Amino acid sequence: MPHTATMTTKTEVPAPHSSAPSGHDQEWIDKAKAHMLQNYKQQPIVIERGQGSRVWDSEGRSYLDLIGGIATVALGHCNPEVVAAVKAQVDKLWHVSNVFYSEPQIELAERLTAASGLDRAFFCNSGAEANEALIKLARKAMKDRGSPERHELITFENSFHGRTLATVTATGQAKYQQGFEPLPSGFLHVPYGDLEAVRRAVGPHTAAILVEPIQGEGGVNPAPAGFLKALRALCDEHGLLLLIDEIQTGMGRTGKPFAFQHEGIRPDAISVAKALGNGLPIGAMLCTEELGKSLTPGTHGSTFGGNPVAAAAANVVISKVTDPALLRDVQEKGEYFLARARELQSRLPTLIKEVRGSGLLMGVELFQEVAPYIAKCRELGLLINAAGPMTLRFAPAYTVTREELDEGLRILERALTP
Repeated sequence: MPHTATMTTKTEVPAPHSSAPSGHDQEWIDKAKAHMLQNYKQQPIVIERGQGSRVWDSEGRSYLDLIGGIATVALGHCNPEVVAAVKAQVDKLWHVSNVFYSEPQIELAERLTAASGLDRAFFCNSGAEANEALIKLARKAMKDRGSPERHELITFENSFHGRTLATVTATGQAKYQQGFEPLPSGFLHVPYGDLEAVRRAVGPHTAAILVEPIQGEGGVNPAPAGFLKALRALCDEHGLLLLIDEIQTGMGRTGKPFAFQHEGIRPDAISVAKALGNGLPIGAMLCTEELGKSLTPGTHGSTFGGNPVAAAAANVVISKVTDPALLRDVQEKGEYFLARARELQSRLPTLIKEVRGSGLLMGVELFQEVAPYIAKCRELGLLINAAGPMTLRFAPAYTVTREELDEGLRILERALTP
C-alpha cells in the first residue's frame, strides 16, 4: 500500500560538502580539463563508486543520487543481479559482432518484443542511434510502400531526440542546433500537445510523427491525456507512421514497461535506451513486422549494438521491469514523491512554480534558473540535474526508498531556503 505519512519538515541533512574540489578530486579534474574535450558542463566531483541510490567521490564523500545517470541506473548502482550477469558473461564472451548470433541478444529481443507488443528488435548503443534507426526506417518504409515523396517527420517544440545531425534536427530546441547548420531537411516542429497543429502540419510529404510521451530534456512535460491515442488515430487516417521516443520513459520509469501503454495504443516503432542496460551502453529500436521488412541486409547496422555483455545486463533489467510488483512499487513511490514535492511547493510558493511528472520521473519548475540550486544541493549531498533552465529533474532508481525520497526533498528544501 502507498505510504501516506506526511513528510517531516525538519532539515536533517548532512553537513555541507566543500563547494570547491580538493585533493584527489581536483587532480582528476585537472587531468580531465587538460585532455578531454570540454563539451560538458560537469559538476566538480569525481564519482568513484556507487551502491543503490548512493555514490561516493574520490575523497570519500557520500551523495544521495536522485538523478540515476539521467534516468539510466534504474535498478540502482551496482545492482547485484546485474553485476552477476555481467561478470558471468565477461567470462564467456564479450564481443562477436552482428555477423553472428549470440544468445543474450536473441533472448533480449524476445523479451522486448513480448513486453512492447511489437515484433522486431534492432540493437545499437545509445538513444540517438535508436532514434536514427526510427528516422531511417520511416523513410525506407515509405519508399517501399511506393511513396518516396513522403520523407518528412513531424516532431515537437521543446522535444529532445539526440545529438547526431538528424536527431538534433528532429529536436525542437534551437539551442542544440546552433552552429551545426545547414541542418538536414525533412523535419517540422509543432507545439507539443496541440493536436490541431499536428493536423495542420500533415501534408503530402509527411511520413511519420515522432513524439515523446513525456518531454524529458524539455522540462519533464507529460503529454496531455489522450494525446498519444489521438496521434495514433491521425496516423491511421493519413497512412502515417507513429514513432514513439521511449528513451527516458521506457523500461518501467512511469509504472508501465513503456509509457505509451498508459493509453492502450500500439505504435509502429519505438526507441529505447538509457535504463535498458542499467548504465551499460545499449539502445534498441522496436517495430512491427511490416516495417521490419524494410531494413533488409546491408540497409542498417551497428558494430557494437547488442553486444553480449550489454545484452546480459539488459536481460536482467527487462525481467525486473516486467514484474507487476516492481511496476506497482514504481507507481506508488512516484505518487508519494509527487505528493511530498507538492507539499514542499505549498510551503515555498514564491520559489516553486510547478511540480509534474509520472512514476519516478519528476520535474520541479522554479520561478528562476536552477543552476545555483543544483550546486547547493550537491554541496548538501544530493545529486540532481536540470531539464531546461528553470526545471530541476529527479529520476531516481526504482529501488530508492521512501526514506531516501524524503531525505532528498529535505535537502532540496534547505537548498531553496535562504
